[in-house]
Amino acid sequence: MQGSRFAFGPFVLDSGAGTLLRNDVPVAVGHRGLRLLAALVGRQGEILGKAELMDAAWPGTAVEEGNLTVQIAQLRKLLGPAADGGEWISTVPRVGYRFKGVIEQLGTRARKPLPLPSKPSIAVLPFVNVSNDPEQESFADGLTEDLITDLSRISGLFVIARNSVFAFKGKAMDVRGIAEDLGVRYLLEGSARRAAGRVRINAQLVDTESGEHLWAERFDRSLEDIFAVQDEVTGKIVEALLGRLRTPPPRNRPKNLEAYDLCVRARKLMDDSPQTAQEAHLMLTRAISLDPGYAEAYRWLAINHWMGWVHSGGPTEPARGVALELARKAVVIDPNDAGCRWTLAYLLAYERSFAEADAEFAKAIELDPNEADTWAALSDIAVLAGRIKEGLEHIRKAFRLNPFPASWYYLTLGQAQYAAGEYEAAVETLLRDETYRTSSRRFLAASLAQLGRLDEARAEVELFLVGNPHFTTRHWATTEPFRDAATLEHFVDGYRKAGLPE
Repeated sequence: MQGSRFAFGPFVLDSGAGTLLRNDVPVAVGHRGLRLLAALVGRQGEILGKAELMDAAWPGTAVEEGNLTVQIAQLRKLLGPAADGGEWISTVPRVGYRFKGVIEQLGTRARKPLPLPSKPSIAVLPFVNVSNDPEQESFADGLTEDLITDLSRISGLFVIARNSVFAFKGKAMDVRGIAEDLGVRYLLEGSARRAAGRVRINAQLVDTESGEHLWAERFDRSLEDIFAVQDEVTGKIVEALLGRLRTPPPRNRPKNLEAYDLCVRARKLMDDSPQTAQEAHLMLTRAISLDPGYAEAYRWLAINHWMGWVHSGGPTEPARGVALELARKAVVIDPNDAGCRWTLAYLLAYERSFAEADAEFAKAIELDPNEADTWAALSDIAVLAGRIKEGLEHIRKAFRLNPFPASWYYLTLGQAQYAAGEYEAAVETLLRDETYRTSSRRFLAASLAQLGRLDEARAEVELFLVGNPHFTTRHWATTEPFRDAATLEHFVDGYRKAGLPE
């Protein structure tokens, strides 16, 4: 039901935006209340059991029934009487609750098209696996990701990041609608078939404004030539969009296709659970043993160690040292890879090697100004340095390049909004489904506390500590790469008000 809009009486509930309006004026209602109201309104006239409602408001969390009673009472108070003088929400004794009012379902609010950049803009849609082997899905995905990386390094182009294009995988949509959602003019579509040591690739470049196919070609080659084919496709697209071939610095390509396959599969698991992180660790370790000169495998293994550090609840010296060593090796092997550069820069910042970190971030941007993750990571470091306005600009640029990003982008945005004192905006960001169940809850709790919503803040602290039982404010403050005392104190103040452990 996410994104649905309902009108009843003087109210409009927008569950996607997380807002409730009375006569076009926002009503101050907590997110638990909004979730309950959305569940009730979405099934108007039906009796919803208490267990179902509690699951809607506190997903995946065991809470006492009294919490539901309190939230329903607060909703009734906010809504006031219905037009007939009765209540919008009626109690069904010993069973649950029912929404009685007359509602009108409104159309979902259209996503506002993103403005086109001044330079040629393109998104590479996920290549379709047309082989009979579902195991080749990762190969098609890897081809897509590599083409995105290759095009992204061309300074004359604006290229959408992989997370955002994969949001459209398997979905039937017209190319114009996708282009509007991503804010680009050109789309690259294609298919891949890998079998018996050969690969067949079909690709076409579409101008979504005119519907014209600017370029289309079919490649039927030996599998060993896959990277040469990628280079050829990239060259054709650049020539079609920019009128001449611009060759970026050469990339470090794997020499072993099994290592390549392992790396493609592993990088899909980087933002997931501790269990999948362990699986990725095994894949990447194996990839490096097969191809010791494969820079990208070292880079992802460095991030994997970092994520293991995050999943464990806090940094350990061995994990920090190994991650940094792997990131340095990746840059030595391929100094022209922006992903390797920003990974090293981020880890250096956590070691408080700030001058070296700043230089690596600058080099990453020079090599690939379209690398959205660079801007997002740089936002985190800039905010903790006290450069809050700059940090907000960086994360907004990251979102423009990656409109449907991984959950950590929302954490980074919420952190920057908190640092700027934009607490309402931070709460809205950090309550989004994409990030709500992650460690971003600590920033949500601090934002709620600064708004004086202490009961909600303490509830979020309790949930945060379930997944982070060893968290302390002191440990966090000493391990984060702060460079500005006032910014550090601002975060600590919010944590204390929210009730996070000292």
